[in-house]
Amino acid sequence: PPCSCLSGGSQTLGTTVSLSCTLSSGSSGRDVYWHQQSPGKAPRYLLYVTSSGSTGRGDGIPERFSGSGSGTNRFLSISNVEPEDEADYYCQSYHYPGGSYASTQ
Repeated sequence: PPCSCLSGGSQTLGTTVSLSCTLSSGSSGRDVYWHQQSPGKAPRYLLYVTSSGSTGRGDGIPERFSGSGSGTNRFLSISNVEPEDEADYYCQSYHYPGGSYASTQ
């Protein structure tokens, strides 16, 4: 099942949480796309992280959501955690050409 990484409740409020996504060694050059799915809602695209660590947020995503990357690791950080951040978070990597993708939770 997906990881409800912020389900611990009030002890995380106002703090910074970092979620990690580790690619296989042969996939270190892939970009990763982070998504959030809150209970009862459709998934929401948050941001991407490239192999060089470049990032970009989706429209309307607050600055407290940030990304970073190095090697096979891609990170999503959420600062000043709010109650509505309790959700499932997914990282997704695409392999081109062909548009195939791998997803993890």
